Amino acid sequence: MCARHLFIILALLIGCHNSALAIPSFKQVQQNFLSSDAILTDRNGVAIHQLRINPKERKLAWVKLEDVSPALRMALIASEDKRFYQHGGVDWNAVAGAAWGNLWNQKTRGASTITMQLAGLLEEDLRRKSTARSAGQKITQAVVAQWLEQSWRKDQILEAYLNLVAFKGELVGVHALSRVMFDKHPSGLDKIEAAIAVALIRGPNASVAKVAERACTTLKEQALPQFCANLAGQTTQYFARLTAKSDVARTISGPQLAPHLAQHLATKLFAANKDAVAIRSTLDASTQEFARDALVRQLSALVDRNIEDGAVLVLDNQSGDVLAWVGSSGALSDANQVDGVLALRQAGSTLKPFLYELAIEKKWLTAASILDDSAVNLPTASGLYIPQNYDKHFKGLVSVRTALGSSLNIPAVRTLVTVTPELFFQRLQQLGFGLRESGDYYGYSLALGSADVSLLALSNAYRTLANQGQFAAVRSSDADPAKPVQTRVMAPAAAFIVGDILSDRAARAITFGLENALATRIWSAVKTGTSKDMRDNWCVGYSDRYTVGVWVGNASGAPMWDVSGVTGAAPVWQEVMQYLHQHKVAQKGAAKGVDRSADQRISANIAPAGIVMQAIAYEGQLEAPRSEYFLPGTEQTHIRIAKPEQIRPAIRYPTAGMLVAIDPDIPSERQRIRFAAQGVKQAAWLLDGKAPVNANKANGAALSIDWMPWPGKHLLQLVDSQGQVLDQLRFEVRGAIVAAEVPHTKRVKQKINSIP
Repeated sequence: MCARHLFIILALLIGCHNSALAIPSFKQVQQNFLSSDAILTDRNGVAIHQLRINPKERKLAWVKLEDVSPALRMALIASEDKRFYQHGGVDWNAVAGAAWGNLWNQKTRGASTITMQLAGLLEEDLRRKSTARSAGQKITQAVVAQWLEQSWRKDQILEAYLNLVAFKGELVGVHALSRVMFDKHPSGLDKIEAAIAVALIRGPNASVAKVAERACTTLKEQALPQFCANLAGQTTQYFARLTAKSDVARTISGPQLAPHLAQHLATKLFAANKDAVAIRSTLDASTQEFARDALVRQLSALVDRNIEDGAVLVLDNQSGDVLAWVGSSGALSDANQVDGVLALRQAGSTLKPFLYELAIEKKWLTAASILDDSAVNLPTASGLYIPQNYDKHFKGLVSVRTALGSSLNIPAVRTLVTVTPELFFQRLQQLGFGLRESGDYYGYSLALGSADVSLLALSNAYRTLANQGQFAAVRSSDADPAKPVQTRVMAPAAAFIVGDILSDRAARAITFGLENALATRIWSAVKTGTSKDMRDNWCVGYSDRYTVGVWVGNASGAPMWDVSGVTGAAPVWQEVMQYLHQHKVAQKGAAKGVDRSADQRISANIAPAGIVMQAIAYEGQLEAPRSEYFLPGTEQTHIRIAKPEQIRPAIRYPTAGMLVAIDPDIPSERQRIRFAAQGVKQAAWLLDGKAPVNANKANGAALSIDWMPWPGKHLLQLVDSQGQVLDQLRFEVRGAIVAAEVPHTKRVKQKINSIP
């Protein structure tokens, strides 16, 4: 078919208005436009973070035509469609010229108008692929272009084109191009930048030299040849920005106040809804900003202590709303992409309140009970466990109030011996910690925070204390339930007593003194923690309205230099807590469906019903007389030194899961395992349901016997005179026993093993 015949057919088809495809209206195109970025807003609708969620293309917010530089509009028309304002969708003069050039094999500029190019952007079937459009596609494109001209205004066509056209690489739309390549809003593009942008439309993959050449041609067509000087050098500089990793922040046009929560929500929410472009969080913008700045100020002051990372979390006690989520120290950190709110770190002493709460709840201890802060060696499956206090000194006999308030390590370990690691582990799981191992895996070190926890889980567990034992998940966005399911985890009275201890300045004076960063002008309960080798520093506490958690340290795990919880994290905690109560943040912009009336708010410093306050005095004036809180039935007036019978009955040795190997070089009658117990005067041992054979009384101790080990897996039980099991555990013996050494009076099946 000759060019003249094609020209006639094209003209006839364009005249058939009824053949136009179902092209959307300008308003529909604008409404359906999806940015590659999502916007995170705070609880009041204030934009606080912009996050990219589409990795395939880079599109920013829709830009109105009046917000596009006049230089770019003029350059576009000069380069792509000189008669844009005269034609009705198809430039017949250009079509004729292109047809004539094709007839004589002459290279001419294409006849496609801006409107026709827009048609190709709107219709999937018309979009340019790796090959040129077919004749049928070109005809359809022209028909759609005429329909657009009759249905849309010229300014709408130009506006839609500038927002939908692809430039270079992943960049789509003038907004993304301007931000990434020219580091400015589209309204600020100058004549040179506009010419380069237009040159990229025609050849997105062209070389720097070719783009500069085309840009110069566009400038000359506008009678601006003077701007062609050094155009190649300028184009090279702009191209370099497209691959500069250090300029990532420049490609973001919106705020960057909550990067870690935005990423967390994007992973959780946007992956399920790819059309989502905005999410309303529970954050409060002013609180988020203040918490971030407080963290940066503190870490900047400690820069000589080898510390660069930190995180802050603020929760509303009643609703569980996250008011601030600061995942890192930003520019101070070499790993600011790591979210310190979710990262797992050793908890240090911050788990002690939950241990004491459990012991008080079970009525094994009271806040007035006496604990021994002296050296202790505890046998474990892997050897002796010898805990130390933070200051390497012992305080002797102290009350539970003093032991917890001053964060003494050895009394906590002694308490865990009574509670048992497995029972404590189960309670921590109920509080949402999600520990990966069992209680026996952590052993007695669990009392001192050997488990890895996140700031999110830790802070919410303290919020459970603030709510007197009611556990519920936190809320970080409107996608979360307005009223999360609540579960009773702790006894209200026991949780209250622990909170009262954590708020007691006198109780923490032994370790921290009376004046420190843990004191606030309002009622607050707070606990610090420092992990092994000063790698992690915590301060977590609550008032009757808010829970604030702070972690500082190094994302790399490198130890800090002489930084404790009270000097590292506590100043940030104190500053944020004071700010919250000055501004009463949670009452502003309350989340939908949340009742914030004061009479329904649980107050952490109001005693629950049934708790008993009793005046007490200590034997020998061990501690000053005071009024103390008790669970009903545990109250005392005169506190005596704890006697062995007051200790919970338990097997002290062997330990649960212990693996014992028989030494083949030592005669079997010389090898013994000592069964030892605590907390009971009269009891009996059962091994695999029977009295142990080959066992001798150990050193005159009624509850200690020496048993000749026998290969196999064994169940050891401690029972009272009525046969009730007081404690039990399992352990295993491996090795070999020579048959001749087995007493002939014992008829047992012999099994020869080898040590694996």
